[in-house]
Amino acid sequence: MFDPITMKLNIDPLLMSALREDMNSEDVTTNSVMREAILGEVELICKQDGILCGLQIFARVFELLDDRIEFIFSAKDGDFVHKGQKLGFIRGDIRALLSGERTALNYLQRMSGIATYTHEMAELMKDGSCRLLDTRKTTPNNRIFEKYAVRTGGGNNHRYNLSDGILLKDNHIGAAGGVKEAIRMAKEYAPFVRKIEIEVESLQMVKEALEAGADIIMLDNMSSDMIKEAVACIDKKAEIEVSGNVTKETVAQYMELGVDYISSGAITYAAPVMDISMKNLHRIE
Repeated sequence: MFDPITMKLNIDPLLMSALREDMNSEDVTTNSVMREAILGEVELICKQDGILCGLQIFARVFELLDDRIEFIFSAKDGDFVHKGQKLGFIRGDIRALLSGERTALNYLQRMSGIATYTHEMAELMKDGSCRLLDTRKTTPNNRIFEKYAVRTGGGNNHRYNLSDGILLKDNHIGAAGGVKEAIRMAKEYAPFVRKIEIEVESLQMVKEALEAGADIIMLDNMSSDMIKEAVACIDKKAEIEVSGNVTKETVAQYMELGVDYISSGAITYAAPVMDISMKNLHRIE
């Protein structure tokens, strides 16, 4: 759940922007058939199996249009829900129900899809000792929602943004002039409390990262055999993350290699949306 301060400072502006994108002057369709406030009720129905995520955001969209809207939910974030299951109902001014429907569902469907995909991958990893991480490969202006969905699905968040942690990637290394130079410069600039992570693509880069004192070494797009060699070389002198084309179909090959983390951009950028609908809208006389 998002706390009230986070909602007001960080989430409400994003939701208002999304509503304005969908309705920059008026909802001409709704206003043509609904000329005044009339109380109505609509059901929220799941149309496929998956992990539910984003009910608080779904509800907040409607509250920004009409703070008198009522919600009765029979499921909660993190629940496994089934095709045909009624998740609850929403009651309020029919104009707000109609105008907020698509924006609210877009968030709920997207977040539930990510939570579902993450859950499926986390289940494949449940018998191992490494942790599943997300990345910054998120939809612009939706990161706060998508990273929450990862946690709901059983994954873990990597750094939230560029201010949140040091991760020296290939282009940083190129800009600095090499692995050792990049780590040296990061140590000079960053507070001592920050860990330094570096992305490497060869065993030579692994050795250089160790000699320079990296805290976390990310093995990027390496074969299983190369990862085994790198793990032996590192020998617990640094934490190890594996990254690069990690999906549900490929994650199993990394499970027994002795790494600490497996990061996957796919859990946010490749997750399909989950089909959820608002149905059976009717007036309450």
